[in-house]
Amino acid sequence: MSAAKRKVTVIYCCDDDLAMYRKTQTFNLNAYGDMIIPQEFKRGKTIVAVCDGDVNVINSVGDKLVDEY
Repeated sequence: MSAAKRKVTVIYCCDDDLAMYRKTQTFNLNAYGDMIIPQEFKRGKTIVAVCDGDVNVINSVGDKLVDEY
């Protein structure tokens, strides 16, 4: 029997810069249904948000929306 998994998009900053990044990845769930993000993934990052599924961020902090004329 295979382990239960959940696909999420993690939004994070690296500890050595202020830029925001995102990565979609699948993580294992424990026996209680809680998602386990491995230490190897978390190392060197500050996780800002964990979103269910594959998220397409169209605007975030620091981005500019430009109106076309």
